[in-house]
Amino acid sequence: MKRIILLLFLGLSSFVSQAENTEQIKSFDALMQHLKTGSEVSVVLHYAKCRLISDDEIVEHVPNAIGGMTLDVWEYFAPMAIHNKKAFVVSSTSKLIQYPQGEGYVYNYVKIKVYDDNSVKIVAQYLDAVTYEILMTESFYGTIADEKNNEGVFIYVN
Repeated sequence: MKRIILLLFLGLSSFVSQAENTEQIKSFDALMQHLKTGSEVSVVLHYAKCRLISDDEIVEHVPNAIGGMTLDVWEYFAPMAIHNKKAFVVSSTSKLIQYPQGEGYVYNYVKIKVYDDNSVKIVAQYLDAVTYEILMTESFYGTIADEKNNEGVFIYVN
């Protein structure tokens, strides 16, 4: 019994310690500092707090959905590196998921681009798991969340 209590205590203290070590990143410069040193960075996206453009039209009612990803593979482009006016860092991920609006499976592709002015563009796509046909494309726009705004893009370092 003492072993079980000790194991539960150690597991709980590890979880609490991990949560205490999580720090919110509130600017592009801070994000780049952490990425350049190899820190583990994750993003939590509150889509309803972002602007949504779908099929080249602004969507008034953004779905109340939340997503997340780690920035384990990323690239940084300085201003004018590829004819870009603003510096940015970009990362993407693709995962096979059950299709939320029907039967079967789709690839959920998400690309996040964070600019040096703290603005963020998120592109979300569903691709057919067999044909790779694009079934949905949505572009969300927000800002890195900080003390002054809460626009749906929360970035953390562990």
